[in-house]
Amino acid sequence: MDVHDTAGTVDEALVARLRAEAEPEEFKRLLALARRDTPAARDALAAELTAPARPLWARELAACTLGRAGDRRAFETLVFLLNHRDPPRGAAAARALLRLGDPRTARAAVALAENELRTSYALHPVRLLAALRAPSSVPTLIRVLDRLLAGPAHHWPVARACVEGLGALGDRRARLVLLAARERPELRAAANEALLRL
Repeated sequence: MDVHDTAGTVDEALVARLRAEAEPEEFKRLLALARRDTPAARDALAAELTAPARPLWARELAACTLGRAGDRRAFETLVFLLNHRDPPRGAAAARALLRLGDPRTARAAVALAENELRTSYALHPVRLLAALRAPSSVPTLIRVLDRLLAGPAHHWPVARACVEGLGALGDRRARLVLLAARERPELRAAANEALLRL
């Protein structure tokens, strides 16, 4: 996932994915609103987030579009999607949250990344923390990686994302945990590269 996507207020990868699961006429209506990028269109999309019995694809399209437009009404829905069991939903939410620039984002990403009951869904919160470069990013990634290295369930994709994020952040506080990660064959190459970037 490239959380640094910056093009437009409509995520075209999201559009292509949601088109396959959406009801065609309703999708066409919401996509037209998303492409309009006016205050009235954003109000209509925000209404989708709280309207009863709306399908998940409609909420996702509305929230990601609003997030990319900098509309903070999307925040709660985007945080829900960030930790969704479906990885493409988490990736789209991370891209939108990065664009949104809400000061609550880092705190929410920390909570999701550190939730031991949801570790298998923490890949996108971890990647978002690295992209945010918040004061909490390095300490959180160190804690999560340390726990994954010690625990019985290592969740290698999440652990690798922690290693890569720590390398990208280049903070020397990560040295000890990266040295420990280097001892794991699954993480050795990524850890060596991260250590070189400190």
